[in-house]
Amino acid sequence: MPVALTLSVSFWSDQFVNGLTTGSLYALIALGYTMVYGVLKMINFAHGEVFMLGSFAGYGALVAMGGNELSGPVIALAILGAIIVAMSASVSASVVIERLAYRPLRGAPASPPHQRHRRLHLPPVPRPRADFRPREVLPRHLPRGSLSAGPFEITYIQLFLIASSVAMMALLYAIIQRTRLGRAIRAVAENPTNASLMGVDVNRTIVFVFILGAAMAGVAGVLYGLFFQTIRGSMGFIPGIKAFTAAVLGGIGSIPGAMAGGYVLGLAETVGRELLNELPGVNLGNQWRDVIAFTLLVTILIFRPTGIFAQRSTTRA
Repeated sequence: MPVALTLSVSFWSDQFVNGLTTGSLYALIALGYTMVYGVLKMINFAHGEVFMLGSFAGYGALVAMGGNELSGPVIALAILGAIIVAMSASVSASVVIERLAYRPLRGAPASPPHQRHRRLHLPPVPRPRADFRPREVLPRHLPRGSLSAGPFEITYIQLFLIASSVAMMALLYAIIQRTRLGRAIRAVAENPTNASLMGVDVNRTIVFVFILGAAMAGVAGVLYGLFFQTIRGSMGFIPGIKAFTAAVLGGIGSIPGAMAGGYVLGLAETVGRELLNELPGVNLGNQWRDVIAFTLLVTILIFRPTGIFAQRSTTRA
């Protein structure tokens, strides 16, 4: 029997919890990609940096409020304050991106002329030193203990991260499905021209789409820092690409699909990594996570580009 199949039930339950934890972060970030694409049919590849800015803003807020000196109920207020600051920073950056980068491109050809010549107009950017990797360590606020239920064991920070992510995704889904703003967003996604004729302010609605997606990324930035305890200037790239993979996996443009895609990707990475590391001669450690993610992305784009959970779309009039 292969070694991987002889590992304990508790080991695989731990990997399942780890997959849910990672998937929660992917799902939160993926919502920004899928919402922008659902309305504009454009991909906001700056969304990873919006996530990174939120993480740094949350770190600054926690340090300003006392950092590791905080204790008791004040910790909950500090984390809430950090989340609000992070959401504000991410939203501000996203609104600027929408106004300066995306609004001028609405209705433009798929490959605008300025994209082909942008290297001629930008000055060269000096390369940073190879050892330049800015890094900060966040204060550790949550206790290190864990809860157990049968073979499952989950740490307090994992429980907080998963619960916070689910709560934010449920709130976003309720906004989209139950509010006037949500109806406007769905109308613009269906047909911007008809929505405008019905009195919907298309520009304002699209700004709100960027705001909602950026707010989710800001929350993800704080949760990422609290969980991994480390943030850096380049941290937005890999989670951003993984979240884009999750959005494509679930059917980009579908909010439930982005949520489901995040969890599927997180579980596939975590469980798949352990299975593949048991194969003789190919123990790549955590590098398997990237291999699995990008293999899933390529496979989905080739065989089911609409995503696993995508609903049948209607053609715009």
